[in-house]
Amino acid sequence: MTTPDVSSVSAISDWYVDALAAASPNMATALGIPGRETELTDYSPDGHAERSAIRRQAEAALRLINVETERDRVARDVMLERFDYEAELEAQQEHLRSLNILASPLQNTRQIFDLMPRDSEEDQAIIVERMGAVPEALERYRASLASGMAQGIVVAQRQVRGAVEQCRVWSGAGTSGGPRDAGGGFFQGLCDELGIDGGPNATAAEQGYAAMGDWLEREYLPNANPRDPVGRERYQAASRGFNGIELDLDETYQWGWEEVWRIQSEMAATAERISPGASAAEAIATLESDDARAITGEDAFREWMQQTQDETMQALLGTHFDIAEPVQRIEAMIAPPGGALAMYYTGPSEDFSRPGRTWYPTGGETRFPLWRELSVCYHEGVPGHHLQIGTTRYLGEELTRYQRLLAGTSGYVEGWALYAERLMAELGYLEDPAYYMGLLSSQALRAVRVVIDIGMHLELPIPEQEEYHGGETWTPELALPFLIERSFFPEKMLASEVDRYLGWPGQAISYKVGEREWLAAREAARESMGDAFDLKSFHKAALDLGPMGLQQLRDEMSRLRG
Repeated sequence: MTTPDVSSVSAISDWYVDALAAASPNMATALGIPGRETELTDYSPDGHAERSAIRRQAEAALRLINVETERDRVARDVMLERFDYEAELEAQQEHLRSLNILASPLQNTRQIFDLMPRDSEEDQAIIVERMGAVPEALERYRASLASGMAQGIVVAQRQVRGAVEQCRVWSGAGTSGGPRDAGGGFFQGLCDELGIDGGPNATAAEQGYAAMGDWLEREYLPNANPRDPVGRERYQAASRGFNGIELDLDETYQWGWEEVWRIQSEMAATAERISPGASAAEAIATLESDDARAITGEDAFREWMQQTQDETMQALLGTHFDIAEPVQRIEAMIAPPGGALAMYYTGPSEDFSRPGRTWYPTGGETRFPLWRELSVCYHEGVPGHHLQIGTTRYLGEELTRYQRLLAGTSGYVEGWALYAERLMAELGYLEDPAYYMGLLSSQALRAVRVVIDIGMHLELPIPEQEEYHGGETWTPELALPFLIERSFFPEKMLASEVDRYLGWPGQAISYKVGEREWLAAREAARESMGDAFDLKSFHKAALDLGPMGLQQLRDEMSRLRG
């Protein structure tokens, strides 16, 4: 392994990104960094050790260098904050139980094929060759899980069962657990979509996922933890990682309840605007059944999303945001089946040859009421994820390569996206009460997440004054009915959400926690600047800092105010 160039923070950053990309082919593809396109990341203990050594080298170099500018200081502190957290995870050996239904090596090994170029014959040949690497990649990943299992470092049974079902879908066995339908899984389906012959490699990839599912069910599941909660210590560490700030969990839990109650009251008032005399549930039922506010068919829905994102881009361009030309391109996509039922975003490649994309998992649905979807488009596209992440990619020499490609926390990124939804309401784009109810539903979901994510993992009591099981202790069984009752999202999607929270502790709260910090930063700037405050300038100054943890965001915005 080469050693980092210690002449500057930027040079250390460049070395780290290149070295980590070489050791992480999946990451390289996701970021659009060329090289090792036919390989997959080694998630074995040895692979983890290699990436850990790269991090330690970069950290040692950063701690020796003298920074001379504020820009370098910010860039150094961004990296060191993440490195400290990654070292903490390593000490806890969390990589030996990295398995959940949404964001673990199991999904990453499948989803990386969604991001690969596929237009040319050469692109398609690379896809087929990489399929041949799937069985070994899963076997190496299995070695980490087996090592954790031998030491009693395991995940909850709920996550294993969900992972088994995903393996069955991607392998072609479906969710019934019956005999595998060779050629009926994700990889052969991708080949059919591209009109190419996947040959033995596509079959091997599907067999690899079938074997992985069998192993998880037969060997791992009996040794998995029957309990879902991770407890206060692990949750505190996880929330610090996702948010980049040390939270008072009890205060955050109480604030989450206050947000739930506030949003509930606003939903009742909005229901009155939609249908006088109706409750929130009744008004939403009216919106759900209104064919004039719905689209039928996946293709038509994807086209609506694309048109909405394009129109929003043009409306905001030059008025509320300066948006660079490469960032103005965004693609709306329907997500492949088998994953969790939450919409997500993937950023553009480093050179913008692959655009940013929004992905919508339909869960087999063919009718799409639109009252909720407008806010979702704002969250995932512009001015949400795509604007923030695309702008970061575009900033070039203003940021280090690490800042452009790897920096940030969920609290920063998801907090911005949730703030973006609220911003669109403030700018007048959600004046229709139906669409405003969609925003409130989105806000309610994120507030409920704070309550049940902290509540379930720390096994906290529901407030006595709360009409929903007041005084009882949170359990997963109580979570789903509460989610349905207070956020009004589809039950099928919310069932997947509960499993997500339990397998990814601390991430679900990052939306509202992050939004809270973005709003606080804006209000502090407004109070400090008075009549000189300009919203467009505030957004530019904040986004130009690049992604970071929420504590550093708070500190840096305070410095900008002088």
